[in-house]
Amino acid sequence: MEAKRRTAATTGRKRKTAGAARTGAKATRSAPNGHFEQAIQRAVSGSGTVSVGVVNLVKNTLVTAISGARDVGGEMGTAAVAAVRGSIRAASEIGADLGAVARYSIMGTIEAAEQIGGELGGAARSATRDAVKTTRDVGGDVNRVAGQAIQGTAEAARRLGADVGSLVQDAARGAVEAADRIGSAAGRAVRATVAEAVSGTKALAGSEGNSRPTRRRRRG
Repeated sequence: MEAKRRTAATTGRKRKTAGAARTGAKATRSAPNGHFEQAIQRAVSGSGTVSVGVVNLVKNTLVTAISGARDVGGEMGTAAVAAVRGSIRAASEIGADLGAVARYSIMGTIEAAEQIGGELGGAARSATRDAVKTTRDVGGDVNRVAGQAIQGTAEAARRLGADVGSLVQDAARGAVEAADRIGSAAGRAVRATVAEAVSGTKALAGSEGNSRPTRRRRRG
Protein backbone atom coordinates (compact mmCIF):
# COMPACT_ATOMS: atom_id res chain seq x y z
CA MET A 1 0.00 0.00 0.00
CA GLU A 2 2.83 2.38 0.92
CA ALA A 3 4.49 1.65 -2.43
CA LYS A 4 1.27 2.50 -4.26
CA ARG A 5 1.02 5.82 -2.40
CA ARG A 6 4.59 6.71 -3.34
CA THR A 7 3.92 5.81 -6.98
CA ALA A 8 0.77 7.95 -7.02
CA ALA A 9 2.61 10.90 -5.49
CA THR A 10 5.40 10.60 -8.04
CA THR A 11 2.89 10.45 -10.89
CA GLY A 12 1.13 13.54 -9.54
CA ARG A 13 4.38 15.47 -9.41
CA LYS A 14 5.20 14.47 -12.98
CA ARG A 15 1.80 15.64 -14.16
CA LYS A 16 2.23 18.98 -12.42
CA THR A 17 5.67 19.40 -13.95
CA ALA A 18 4.39 18.55 -17.42
CA GLY A 19 1.49 20.96 -16.96
CA ALA A 20 3.84 23.74 -15.93
CA ALA A 21 6.05 23.06 -18.93
CA ARG A 22 3.07 23.24 -21.26
CA THR A 23 1.95 26.49 -19.63
CA GLY A 24 5.44 27.95 -20.03
CA ALA A 25 5.57 26.95 -23.69
CA LYS A 26 2.15 28.49 -24.28
CA ALA A 27 3.24 31.72 -22.61
CA THR A 28 6.33 31.83 -24.80
CA ARG A 29 4.31 31.28 -27.97
CA SER A 30 1.90 34.08 -27.08
CA ALA A 31 4.65 36.55 -26.18
CA PRO A 32 4.32 38.69 -29.34
CA ASN A 33 0.69 39.39 -28.40
CA GLY A 34 1.33 40.48 -24.80
CA HIS A 35 2.51 44.09 -24.56
CA PHE A 36 3.94 44.11 -28.06
CA GLU A 37 1.53 46.67 -29.50
CA GLN A 38 2.26 49.04 -26.62
CA ALA A 39 5.98 48.63 -27.27
CA ILE A 40 5.44 49.50 -30.94
CA GLN A 41 3.53 52.61 -29.94
CA ARG A 42 6.40 53.66 -27.70
CA ALA A 43 8.89 53.03 -30.52
CA VAL A 44 7.02 55.50 -32.72
CA SER A 45 7.59 59.09 -31.68
CA GLY A 46 4.74 61.40 -30.73
CA SER A 47 5.06 63.12 -34.10
CA GLY A 48 4.23 59.84 -35.85
CA THR A 49 7.78 59.32 -37.09
CA VAL A 50 8.72 55.67 -37.37
CA SER A 51 12.29 54.83 -36.43
CA VAL A 52 14.52 51.96 -37.45
CA GLY A 53 14.31 50.83 -33.83
CA VAL A 54 11.16 48.95 -34.84
CA VAL A 55 13.42 46.46 -36.67
CA ASN A 56 15.21 45.45 -33.49
CA LEU A 57 12.01 45.48 -31.46
CA VAL A 58 10.31 43.01 -33.78
CA LYS A 59 13.43 40.88 -34.19
CA ASN A 60 14.14 40.63 -30.47
CA THR A 61 10.49 39.89 -29.66
CA LEU A 62 10.37 37.02 -32.14
CA VAL A 63 13.73 35.56 -31.15
CA THR A 64 12.71 35.58 -27.49
CA ALA A 65 9.34 34.00 -28.24
CA ILE A 66 10.69 31.22 -30.45
CA SER A 67 13.99 30.34 -28.76
CA GLY A 68 13.93 26.70 -27.70
CA ALA A 69 10.85 25.82 -29.74
CA ARG A 70 10.77 22.32 -31.17
CA ASP A 71 9.08 23.38 -34.40
CA VAL A 72 10.95 26.56 -35.32
CA GLY A 73 9.21 26.85 -38.69
CA GLY A 74 5.71 26.53 -37.29
CA GLU A 75 6.36 28.83 -34.35
CA MET A 76 8.03 31.39 -36.60
CA GLY A 77 5.05 31.58 -38.90
CA THR A 78 2.57 32.11 -36.06
CA ALA A 79 4.73 34.61 -34.17
CA ALA A 80 5.63 36.57 -37.29
CA VAL A 81 1.98 37.01 -38.23
CA ALA A 82 1.20 38.22 -34.70
CA ALA A 83 4.13 40.65 -34.73
CA VAL A 84 3.30 42.18 -38.10
CA ARG A 85 -0.39 42.50 -37.28
CA GLY A 86 0.40 44.02 -33.92
CA SER A 87 2.82 46.51 -35.46
CA ILE A 88 0.35 47.78 -38.04
CA ARG A 89 -2.60 47.93 -35.67
CA ALA A 90 -0.53 49.84 -33.11
CA ALA A 91 0.68 52.27 -35.76
CA SER A 92 -2.86 52.75 -37.03
CA GLU A 93 -4.12 53.67 -33.57
CA ILE A 94 -1.64 56.52 -33.21
CA GLY A 95 -1.76 57.69 -36.82
CA ALA A 96 1.76 56.62 -37.74
CA ASP A 97 3.01 55.79 -41.23
CA LEU A 98 1.80 52.23 -41.85
CA GLY A 99 4.12 51.81 -44.82
CA ALA A 100 7.21 52.55 -42.74
CA VAL A 101 6.01 50.31 -39.92
CA ALA A 102 5.36 47.48 -42.36
CA ARG A 103 8.80 47.93 -43.90
CA TYR A 104 10.66 47.84 -40.60
CA SER A 105 8.58 45.08 -39.02
CA ILE A 106 9.14 42.83 -42.03
CA MET A 107 12.86 43.54 -41.86
CA GLY A 108 12.80 42.53 -38.21
CA THR A 109 10.85 39.36 -39.02
CA ILE A 110 13.31 38.24 -41.68
CA GLU A 111 16.32 39.01 -39.51
CA ALA A 112 14.75 37.04 -36.66
CA ALA A 113 14.23 34.07 -38.98
CA GLU A 114 17.90 34.21 -39.93
CA GLN A 115 19.01 34.37 -36.31
CA ILE A 116 16.98 31.37 -35.13
CA GLY A 117 17.56 29.24 -38.22
CA GLY A 118 14.13 29.69 -39.80
CA GLU A 119 13.23 29.71 -43.48
CA LEU A 120 13.65 33.24 -44.78
CA GLY A 121 11.36 32.92 -47.79
CA GLY A 122 8.45 31.66 -45.70
CA ALA A 123 8.93 34.47 -43.20
CA ALA A 124 8.96 37.09 -45.98
CA ARG A 125 5.87 35.64 -47.63
CA SER A 126 3.70 35.32 -44.51
CA ALA A 127 4.79 38.67 -43.08
CA THR A 128 4.04 40.54 -46.31
CA ARG A 129 0.72 38.79 -46.81
CA ASP A 130 -0.48 39.73 -43.33
CA ALA A 131 0.90 43.25 -43.57
CA VAL A 132 -1.32 43.89 -46.60
CA LYS A 133 -4.30 42.10 -45.08
CA THR A 134 -4.08 43.92 -41.75
CA THR A 135 -3.67 47.27 -43.51
CA ARG A 136 -6.90 46.59 -45.37
CA ASP A 137 -8.59 45.68 -42.08
CA VAL A 138 -7.61 48.99 -40.45
CA GLY A 139 -8.48 51.05 -43.52
CA GLY A 140 -4.92 51.93 -44.50
CA ASP A 141 -3.23 52.37 -47.87
CA VAL A 142 -2.62 48.80 -49.02
CA ASN A 143 -0.70 49.92 -52.11
CA ARG A 144 1.87 51.82 -50.07
CA VAL A 145 2.22 49.02 -47.54
CA ALA A 146 2.69 46.42 -50.28
CA GLY A 147 5.43 48.48 -51.91
CA GLN A 148 7.16 49.19 -48.62
CA ALA A 149 6.97 45.51 -47.66
CA ILE A 150 8.87 44.60 -50.82
CA GLN A 151 11.45 47.29 -50.09
CA GLY A 152 11.84 46.06 -46.52
CA THR A 153 12.36 42.50 -47.72
CA ALA A 154 15.04 43.60 -50.17
CA GLU A 155 16.79 45.69 -47.52
CA ALA A 156 16.77 42.81 -45.02
CA ALA A 157 18.19 40.47 -47.65
CA ARG A 158 21.01 42.89 -48.40
CA ARG A 159 21.80 43.35 -44.71
CA LEU A 160 21.99 39.57 -44.25
CA GLY A 161 23.83 38.87 -47.49
CA ALA A 162 20.92 36.68 -48.66
CA ASP A 163 19.49 36.25 -52.16
CA VAL A 164 17.63 39.52 -52.73
CA GLY A 165 15.76 38.43 -55.85
CA SER A 166 14.53 35.17 -54.34
CA LEU A 167 13.30 36.73 -51.10
CA VAL A 168 11.62 39.58 -52.93
CA GLN A 169 9.73 37.07 -55.07
CA ASP A 170 8.53 35.31 -51.90
CA ALA A 171 7.35 38.62 -50.45
CA ALA A 172 5.64 39.46 -53.73
CA ARG A 173 3.73 36.17 -53.63
CA GLY A 174 2.51 37.01 -50.14
CA ALA A 175 1.33 40.45 -51.23
CA VAL A 176 -0.50 39.03 -54.24
CA GLU A 177 -2.16 36.37 -52.09
CA ALA A 178 -3.52 39.13 -49.86
CA ALA A 179 -4.49 41.25 -52.87
CA ASP A 180 -6.58 38.43 -54.30
CA ARG A 181 -8.75 38.55 -51.19
CA ILE A 182 -9.44 42.27 -51.02
CA GLY A 183 -11.43 42.83 -54.20
CA SER A 184 -10.74 43.10 -57.90
CA ALA A 185 -9.93 46.81 -58.20
CA ALA A 186 -7.80 46.99 -55.06
CA GLY A 187 -6.20 43.68 -55.94
CA ARG A 188 -5.15 44.90 -59.38
CA ALA A 189 -3.68 48.06 -57.86
CA VAL A 190 -1.65 46.06 -55.34
CA ARG A 191 -0.41 43.74 -58.07
CA ALA A 192 0.78 46.73 -60.10
CA THR A 193 2.51 48.26 -57.09
CA VAL A 194 4.20 44.96 -56.27
CA ALA A 195 5.37 44.46 -59.85
CA GLU A 196 6.91 47.94 -59.89
CA ALA A 197 8.59 47.43 -56.51
CA VAL A 198 9.97 44.04 -57.54
CA SER A 199 11.42 45.50 -60.73
CA GLY A 200 13.14 48.23 -58.78
CA THR A 201 14.68 45.87 -56.23
CA LYS A 202 15.83 43.49 -58.98
CA ALA A 203 17.65 46.30 -60.75
CA LEU A 204 19.28 47.35 -57.50
CA ALA A 205 20.22 43.78 -56.62
CA GLY A 206 21.75 43.31 -60.04
CA SER A 207 23.97 46.37 -59.69
CA GLU A 208 25.10 45.31 -56.22
CA GLY A 209 25.61 41.69 -57.17
CA ASN A 210 28.63 42.55 -59.30
CA SER A 211 30.58 43.81 -56.31
CA ARG A 212 29.23 41.82 -53.39
CA PRO A 213 29.08 38.06 -52.76
CA THR A 214 25.71 36.62 -51.82
CA ARG A 215 25.24 34.00 -49.16
CA ARG A 216 23.17 30.94 -49.90
CA ARG A 217 19.57 31.23 -48.88
CA ARG A 218 18.76 29.44 -45.66
CA ARG A 219 16.08 26.79 -45.92
CA GLY A 220 14.13 24.97 -43.28
